Parts: sequence; structure tokens; C-alpha cells
Amino acid sequence: MLDLIPSLGSWRPAVSGQRCAVATIVAAGGSVPRPLGTSMVVSEHGDVLGSLSGGCVEGAVVDAALAAMRDGGSRLELFGYSAEDAFAVGLSCGGELEVHIQPLGYSLEAMDVAMLNSLAGHHSTAAVALIRRLDAGGGVVVVQDPVRFRAMESPELARLVGDHPATVYAAAAQLEPLLQGGRTGLVRLAPPDGCSYSTDQTRPEPIALFVESRLPAARMLIFGANDFGAALLPAGKLLGYDVTLCDARPAFSRQSRFLAADHVVTDWPHRYLAAEAAAGRVDGRTVVCVLTHDPKFDIPLLETALRLRLAYVGAMGSRRSHRQRIDALLADGTPAEALERLHSPIGLDLGAVTPAEVAVSITAEIIAARGRAGHSQASLAPLKDGSGPIHPTSEPRSAHEPRQEDPWT
Repeated sequence: MLDLIPSLGSWRPAVSGQRCAVATIVAAGGSVPRPLGTSMVVSEHGDVLGSLSGGCVEGAVVDAALAAMRDGGSRLELFGYSAEDAFAVGLSCGGELEVHIQPLGYSLEAMDVAMLNSLAGHHSTAAVALIRRLDAGGGVVVVQDPVRFRAMESPELARLVGDHPATVYAAAAQLEPLLQGGRTGLVRLAPPDGCSYSTDQTRPEPIALFVESRLPAARMLIFGANDFGAALLPAGKLLGYDVTLCDARPAFSRQSRFLAADHVVTDWPHRYLAAEAAAGRVDGRTVVCVLTHDPKFDIPLLETALRLRLAYVGAMGSRRSHRQRIDALLADGTPAEALERLHSPIGLDLGAVTPAEVAVSITAEIIAARGRAGHSQASLAPLKDGSGPIHPTSEPRSAHEPRQEDPWT
């Protein structure tokens, strides 16, 4: 839902007071066109804001949203590909989407247009999160500061899950990593103690919470005002990073070709990074790209970077330069296990030669490191040579289907 909030305040059906329903992707499997949290709003007259799939299920979602507005109840709809009926509503790419559809403004606890419009006043990059209950309980909690949110201290969350301390504790363990990481996901909780099976042994319904968390853009720190830094800068911005270019040499850092960076800094790289870390302006999402290819800059900078909890640290250089760099870092006391986190030589082996090609190689490695933690680079192969779903399944088939490791299965 957060993706639509900036547009909602100027969307005529909502502004004019029409009844609306919001449809949100809450679970997905296989190859799907849009990520979890993607939403669209449908007005009572069938007007639409946003898109869930690029067209292949929108018509059915509109029909379901209109039905939800007529009866006032939320619902879950599953859309997938049917090989038996090629013309059935579904995803031609073969994936599955589970869509939660909720009318706006039917209860004090539910989301309403006024509440969403109040969030629209936030800057589009400001930190904010929504925690929505999808099962029969319903309700929503707005989190203004996701990084500092403490679930055990939130009376709103306690009310959302039913004021059971054990349930709140279980929610905290799953919610806080999503909120603090700026991620979207589905959290399922065991029914509170005392919810026994019925006489027909029907399983009590688990609590389902859907979390959407938005943080300010992650930072990309590029060290090296050269041709490679100039090419990486727009590539980093294309990926949504807040990009800083830093170089100790004013004659290089002040060139006009670097003005597109969000920040240009003239300082010794290691000194700048240490100061930013001390001020709390780098975190576990920060990417550091060392392109100076000069030991007097690289070694103290890498010593500093490898002591921090960062998403990615990469350094440019030949394999010979890499070996010399490793020897120097070990001699200066950098632990061998920290060096395992260093991407050097930087980038994936794409056959890149020009600065623009190297920028693609670096950003490809950043994406791979971000999305395939624990996988070796050797596992990265052309899609045409693979099998199975293109996108990993991040959620089970149903928002109400508990994971196999859940304690109540």
C-alpha cells in the first residue's frame, strides 16, 4: 500500500469521497510480475489506481473489490495459471499471486482514506510502516519510526494481536527484522493459548500480519573520482541508492561530471567513512565501492569498512593487486574472516572492459549479493540455462497456510 500513498491524495475518486477498496499482493509463488506489497485501489465506480500484474488479473481483482465493497468484508483471492483453461483469469507467466482485498473505512480499526491521506503528507522517502492484520481480526497499525519500533512496548500492536503477551512476543521476533530492514513480508502467529480445536478437529485460524516497511534509501558510497566512479554513479541511482562520491583530491572530486551524485565529498576516504559510521549514517544496507586503485587510500579505507556491518564492500584492482591488498590488510591486523566479505576484484565476470560495462558488472554483483546471500557466484547462470521458477518463492501458497516449521503444524 505504501507505493500508492503519494498518489492517493490527488486521486479524484478518493478525494470526492467515493467508497474504495485496496487490493494488495500478500503472497506469491513462482514467476510473478510484481513484488509483495504491490497494491491497487478500486473505487465504487470501478476506477483504478495502481496495478498488480500489468493487466493479466486486474479485471478479476476489480470485480472482487466491488463485491467486497458491497458486502463490507475483506477477502483473499488466489490467481494462478491454469494449463487446462488457457483463457481463465490467471498469470500467463505461471506464477501465483494471493491478493488481500479490503474495503476502506468500514470500522475504526480498519484502514481508511483519511488515514492514508495523512501518510501521504510524508515525504516519499520518509521512514514509515504499516502492519495490517489479514485474518478475521482485521485492523492496522501505523509505525512512524520502523527502525526504533519495539513491538513489546506497543499497545497498538498488542490490541492488534489480541493482548496476549506470548503472541506479542512471537510477533516481535518476526516483525522487528522486517521493519528495521525496510522490507515487506507476511508474518503468521500461532493462535493464542486457550484456542482449542473444535469438535470436528478444525484447526484454529493463525493470526496473519502483513508488514510493509519503508526506510530512506540505502546508501552507496563510491570512493574514487575517476571514469569508473562517473559510470557507477548513475547506475547506483538507477537502483535507488542515495549515492555519495568521495575523493581526497579536490581537482578530481570537483569535476562537473560528478554533480549528479546526491553528495560529493572531498576528504580522505577512511576518515570520511569512519565519521559517517560514528554519526550513524551507515547501516547494514550500505554499499561501499572502492575504485581508487591506490594503496594509500585503499588499505586504510578497507580496514575501516571491513570493521563495519555493511551490505557490500568491493574494491577494484587486478588479481595481483588483490593479493597485495590482502597481504597488506592481514599485516595490519584485519581478521581473515573479515576478508571473506571483501568482493575483490570487484564485480561479476561479464567480460566488462569499458567504465560503463564495469559499472554493470559491479551493480550486478551488488544485486547478486543482496538477493542471493549464501549462494556462490558460480551459481549465477543465464536464465535460459536454468529450470524452475525465475523468482524464488518468498511465501507459501496461502497467507493462512502455516509454514512447515510452525509449532502448531
